Amino acid sequence: MELKRVVVTGLGALTPIGNSVEEYWKGLENGVSGAAPITYFDASDFKTRFACELKNFVVNDHLDRKEARKMDRFTQYAMVVSEEAIKDSGLDLEKEDTSRIGVIWGAGIGGLETFQNEMLNHAAGDGSPRFNPFFIPKMIADIAPGQISIKYGLRGPNFTTVSACASSANSIIDSLNYIRLGQADVLVTGGSEAAVAIAGIGGFNAMHALSTRNDDPETASRPFDKDRDGFVLGEGAGALILEELEHAKARGAKIYAEVIGGGLSADAHHITAPHPEGLGAQSVMINCLKNAGIKAEDVDAINMHGTSTPLGDVAELKAVQAVFGDHAYKLNINSTKSMTGHLLGAAGAIEAIASIMSIVKGVVPPTINHFTDDDAIDPKLNLTFNKAQKRDVNVAMSNTFGFGGHNACVLFKKYTD
Repeated sequence: MELKRVVVTGLGALTPIGNSVEEYWKGLENGVSGAAPITYFDASDFKTRFACELKNFVVNDHLDRKEARKMDRFTQYAMVVSEEAIKDSGLDLEKEDTSRIGVIWGAGIGGLETFQNEMLNHAAGDGSPRFNPFFIPKMIADIAPGQISIKYGLRGPNFTTVSACASSANSIIDSLNYIRLGQADVLVTGGSEAAVAIAGIGGFNAMHALSTRNDDPETASRPFDKDRDGFVLGEGAGALILEELEHAKARGAKIYAEVIGGGLSADAHHITAPHPEGLGAQSVMINCLKNAGIKAEDVDAINMHGTSTPLGDVAELKAVQAVFGDHAYKLNINSTKSMTGHLLGAAGAIEAIASIMSIVKGVVPPTINHFTDDDAIDPKLNLTFNKAQKRDVNVAMSNTFGFGGHNACVLFKKYTD
């Protein structure tokens, strides 16, 4: 069967460097770091005492106080960005068949803070089983798309994809496929995460996954730098409105870009470490290119998974060179996690938005915090260090990889009729 074309008609972002798409893009262009000392709890006894928290975000500016109390932060964030994206798309839901509009959302963990607090409260009590009646619906990872669908009356496909840090890239790929196959006209997709909490910092510290550069948080996320020492935990959300092309054209929608392909693979290697030669990363990029029906030489820019870990950054670059060959030297390669930190299940969504905006604006955001070259990394690669670079981006790739060896890759293209 002939697959339908899918375009992006709306965007929403809530990130450590900006609380809207406009603010987020400005932060990316200017190379702003979102890392700072943790304010959500007393982190003085933790190995890592900083993170990329949201700044100047007041949930009751966006949601009714009573309703917000029934939601974990990850769901609150999802509600805020989905509203921005739907408004941005110009969709008039009163004129739409809402059985053809759905929500496919990504979350790596879900209501971690809710679960943590309920357990702490229980442990501190007298042993009586007193739990918040909203404990379970606040915690479960699938509640975010459920809440979005309830607010807007969207009766199409509705579920959450969970694949650790690849979760929201998976949600975008699933949305692409549902629309391609004619099973929906519009999908609200993306992801949210709120793991900057006692359990999040403590758990990742126990794994030795986080940077411990407490004396200089702003420069702690330094992908591809010789002295990188782990990722910086971030939080937030990103939303995209994916729409069948003819449906979008019929209502005169503005189109940011076309989604031309998605790829999936598994490392099948280790629960947290990447394959040293990046075999899973190679496979997912090859699968994505095949799915899109384009050649490696057609790609202009790659927003890497690039978390700032000693093993992961090198393995991913090896994979890029294996897949792209000599064309790798013509790519703009970057990692926006150098600015936002790692948003876990929401990473794929906000990084997809960065790739889309690169196409729209003709600018590739920088990989900030580069100070020392790594001898294990080919110096001829253009890793877009420290300053944004102007470039006509026709095709942009976004990579996300998750614990468990889950790999997802999405390709966006400048829209032409």
